[in-house]
Amino acid sequence: MPRSNNDKPPVQYVTDGTWPCARLAPHAPLSAHCGLLLARRLEQSMHSAGLSLRALADLAGVAHSTIARVLNGEVLPDTGTLVRLEDALGHQLWPGPDAVRAALASPKQATGQEQCGQQGGSSAHSSRVIGPSGTQPSA
Repeated sequence: MPRSNNDKPPVQYVTDGTWPCARLAPHAPLSAHCGLLLARRLEQSMHSAGLSLRALADLAGVAHSTIARVLNGEVLPDTGTLVRLEDALGHQLWPGPDAVRAALASPKQATGQEQCGQQGGSSAHSSRVIGPSGTQPSA
């Protein structure tokens, strides 16, 4: 989906940490913060439901490469993709501006730990990049 106002992909606003448990630049647009929260919610939802990338893709009727790009902060989903993902998972993923403003007001956001430290102390998001095949590339 084309970005409005020449916004860069959300991941390009990371100033500290690793996506999606990162701090974004102070000038990052609301869309980048939405992308960050969306990636966290999507990954958490997939983990909670025990769904792999390919399983969610099949369930939602969305290309697994598109889901990987959303998880990696490379794109924001279009409305149709978002609705299909939310329907497949059974709940809302898009955070909206109120959730973004709340996250920005939180002291934890300053360290990039908003919602990321809630999965057993160690980050479940640790520097993961999901390749288009739905797997993590080997190091």
